[in-house]
Amino acid sequence: MPYMKPDDQRLLFVPIGGSGEIGMNLNLYGHRGKWLMVDCGMSFADNHLPGVDLIFPDPEFVEDEQEDLIGLVLTHGHEDHIGAVPYLWSRFQCPIYATPFTAALVEDKLREAGLLDQVELHVVDALEVIELGPFSVRYIPLAHSIAEGHGLAITTSKGTLFHTGDWKLDDRPLIGPACPSPVLTELGEKGVLALIGDSTNVFNESESGSEAAVRESLKELVAGLKNRVVITTFASNVARLETIGEVAKATGRRLVLLGRSMERIVKAAKSTGYLTDFPPLVDEEDADYLPKDEVLIACTGCQGEPRAAIARIARDDHKHLQLSPDDNVIFSSKIIPGNELVLGQLFNTLASKHINVITEKDAFVHVSGHPGRAELRKMYGWVKPQCVIPVHGEARHLQRHATLAREIGIKHTIVPKNGDIIQISTKGLKLIDEVPVGRLALDGTEIVSVADEAIADRRRAAVQGFVTVSLVFDDDGALAAEPLLAILGLPRGDDDVFYDGMLDAVETGIERMPRSARHSDTLVEEAVRIATRRFCRREIGKNPGVASLINRRSELEFQ
Repeated sequence: MPYMKPDDQRLLFVPIGGSGEIGMNLNLYGHRGKWLMVDCGMSFADNHLPGVDLIFPDPEFVEDEQEDLIGLVLTHGHEDHIGAVPYLWSRFQCPIYATPFTAALVEDKLREAGLLDQVELHVVDALEVIELGPFSVRYIPLAHSIAEGHGLAITTSKGTLFHTGDWKLDDRPLIGPACPSPVLTELGEKGVLALIGDSTNVFNESESGSEAAVRESLKELVAGLKNRVVITTFASNVARLETIGEVAKATGRRLVLLGRSMERIVKAAKSTGYLTDFPPLVDEEDADYLPKDEVLIACTGCQGEPRAAIARIARDDHKHLQLSPDDNVIFSSKIIPGNELVLGQLFNTLASKHINVITEKDAFVHVSGHPGRAELRKMYGWVKPQCVIPVHGEARHLQRHATLAREIGIKHTIVPKNGDIIQISTKGLKLIDEVPVGRLALDGTEIVSVADEAIADRRRAAVQGFVTVSLVFDDDGALAAEPLLAILGLPRGDDDVFYDGMLDAVETGIERMPRSARHSDTLVEEAVRIATRRFCRREIGKNPGVASLINRRSELEFQ
């Protein structure tokens, strides 16, 4: 049964992903019986999900409301806002709206997933108004660390909402319009009921800074370096890629691109009118043959991703390029919280090869794409929202953003968590209900719950080891042969004394079972599991996963 009836005049906001976390942004707005979805993003798995690369918000509630879902509106092309589209779209199957550059990235993803012919993808121009049922949506250009970052002015019969998306202030943008813009003041003059906004950088008091300043700094830095120079950055930052091209031209170096995602972004940028003066590229196969002082390499992997180009170069397993002592690697990026350890390992790997590593801590090589508190104050001064709902951040970010809004004088704030249904009105914000939320994982080619038993087994095996026990029973329930054990990932697993002790424990566990119980595979499996784990805990302090392979002699004879 639909959550809302067609005559339901309430204005609702429901974060499904991205509130209480950074990444996996998926938000719903509800009004007069219809839902509008904003963004559909992913995040990267951590070590808690071994064998899994990508995770997505669980769109169970969206699926339940599919008949009343009128569209998916994408704010910009970062993976945490569009990355789940090819994986989840079949669950809700609605039209998608995006500006040209973002649409080009989504189109490429849909083509790769074999969905391009099925998806209704609409390309929208900035400032164009699109009518979607009870919602009138206008794309508001904002500065960000990717081409075509946008906020959304969503007008309803109850008032106008401003969903900022990801943004920053930049009065000297290299790509896109300057921000601030008169459109923001215009919004405030007309009246904004609620601002739903980016909280990522709320702990930074100062403004983020301009991409133009980074360009000037990188030109000066690279001009003073000898030997090869590698700049690794976020592939999606088209302005930074343009800067790297300008640095190559200014320093007389030839440009090489490494990394599939970087190549994809450059292709999409050129097809939508960006990077028109980008220098010609040298094939990666030829990069190693260029004089060292004449090469500049732009590559992926600035967050230490193990499969990305810079990590493979550091491990000496890139098929075309190796670095030498006194070469230089510039990390033109922020060290994202949570990535400190893996990046530290990458820095040390490069340093052990006598390669010069330069990060944001060593030189001015990066500016954030998210607003600090100074920028948030300015935004609120222009837009003048009656209510503020912080999103796009961990709980601590959202709490600090709400505090800032109250300090500025905004009376109505609420700190959401995924699954909250929040009613927005001129009286303020009210939590009225909750819906089911969760996380899905891309496990190989299958999309499963992060609580899937296979992932749990894999995690246990990674930490505690695994034992497989093979058993053959007679018709009367007696063991017809000595059990066989396969031991994986346990200390002393190759020790004959340890093996024999575990074997005795398994046989004893079975012998203590009533004969009638041994005809039940379930009861046998449980007895073997208990006996094996008890032995391992006592002997080596491990609690391994246990699997039993059970055969019956009569079954074997029949086969």
